[in-house]
Amino acid sequence: MGFCVNCGQQHPDGTRFCRFCGNQQPGEPLLQRLRMEAQQIHALRLQMQQQQQQGGNPYQQRRW
Repeated sequence: MGFCVNCGQQHPDGTRFCRFCGNQQPGEPLLQRLRMEAQQIHALRLQMQQQQQQGGNPYQQRRW
């Protein structure tokens, strides 16, 4: 199940137009790309959390 990108109502996967607001929904290629980007962001977030646990944030300025 997916959600309308305009009104947020739930709809079945593969729906081209929202039955509530009529807004056109993104096609499958765009959805696949967005899912892949979301997985990459999630992996980077986990990596940053592990780095913080191991020795601090490398991007954080040190104050002497």
